[in-house]
Formats: sequence, structure tokens, C-alpha cells
Amino acid sequence: MFFGSFAHTLDEKGRLMIPRKMREELGYKVYIMKGFDGSLSIYTEANYQKLVEEFNKLPFSQQRNRDYLRVQFATTYEMDVDKLGRVQVPTALLSKFNISRNVIVLGIGDHIEIWDAKKYEEYESGVVENFEKNAESINND
Repeated sequence: MFFGSFAHTLDEKGRLMIPRKMREELGYKVYIMKGFDGSLSIYTEANYQKLVEEFNKLPFSQQRNRDYLRVQFATTYEMDVDKLGRVQVPTALLSKFNISRNVIVLGIGDHIEIWDAKKYEEYESGVVENFEKNAESINND
């Protein structure tokens, strides 16, 4: 399971040093794709396969499913983690989703998220205010 929040800087080649706590569980092959709320998501090979199994259950005959699946698969890259624990974040994803060199890396259970640092600070300030209300709502559903 991935958890925690880490401030990092992409190097001049767009490589991200995966936080040490996450490296062992991540493995040497990862899948990076568009995440939610402006982030990028990184999945282990096993967790990505589980995600694809869920994708395959969605009826492609429905427009919203086609739209969702096209975006997800079109933004997915298979990447290798190098011996130093770095992953090359595709330039196309960085520019398309406005992610600068200063990033926040979050552990989100079954995957890792990469956020532009400023964008995450804005997001976090909004959701922290509603943390208790959201928790109460989740537990009552």
C-alpha cells in the first residue's frame, strides 16, 4: 500500500526520483496515466492489470465509457524504473496537464499520484476545510 506525501523536483530530463518508501513496492515496470483533479497516476504492473480488468467490464457501446476509456488509454505510458529509483515522466503528460518541475508525490493506497506542487497546495487547502464533513458523509452513505 502506498501512503504519505513527499515534495520532489523533476530533474532537467523530467525524471522523478520515487520516494524511498515507495520504491520496493513499485517494482521495475510502472504505468503512468492521467489521474483525477489534475494529477498523474502511477500504477504497479499488477495494479494496472486490475484496473484494466475493471475497464474491460465497461460497455464500450455507452458514450461516456468510450470517452473515459479513450482518455485513459491514450494517456497511458509503460515506463521502467531505473536502478536509481527514477522514472521518466513523459514530456507530453507534463505539458498537457501543466505539471512543473516542483511536484508533490502522494501515496494513494493502490497507486501513486504526481501533482504540480502549486496546484496541489490549492487543492489541499480546499479539501482540508471539509475533511470532517466529508468523513461524516462517507460514513453515513
